[in-house]
Amino acid sequence: MSELTVRAMTEAEFDRWQVGVVRAFADEQVAANNWAAETALELARQGNEALLPAGFTTAGMLFLKGELRDGTPVGVLWIGLTHPRGAPDCAFLYDIEIEPAHRGAGYGRALLAAGEDVVRRHGVAAIELNVFGDNARAVGLYARSGYRVVTQQMRKSLAGAQR
Repeated sequence: MSELTVRAMTEAEFDRWQVGVVRAFADEQVAANNWAAETALELARQGNEALLPAGFTTAGMLFLKGELRDGTPVGVLWIGLTHPRGAPDCAFLYDIEIEPAHRGAGYGRALLAAGEDVVRRHGVAAIELNVFGDNARAVGLYARSGYRVVTQQMRKSLAGAQR
């Protein structure tokens, strides 16, 4: 996708994006039955604040925006250059979002590859991410982009289940 360019987000773009990413994370946690709907937004805010104590200027965090050459926004990436669980020489992809109008056109893969290039330029040898198992589109994107499963969590609901 030679028409895709990637640049650092501005602080104003970050402020708008952060509101949405917190809400989306809360919604994902509720959908996965990890958090109650009543507390999800606050838990997501707290988690975001823990990861980004200095907000936009938090050291080691990259906030990238993908655009078409004409400036049309395509998507965003949030990457930490250090792994949240301490994996050595491994960055962590916290978020990738593609604008709905641009999904399915290869921009996700192009934006992911551009983010990987930025991580390489920072001298980090690997990148890891988490994905919800029922997010088939994302799982497919990562598999086609060369990611492999390194850990896997599974859950069974026991509510109403009988032996």
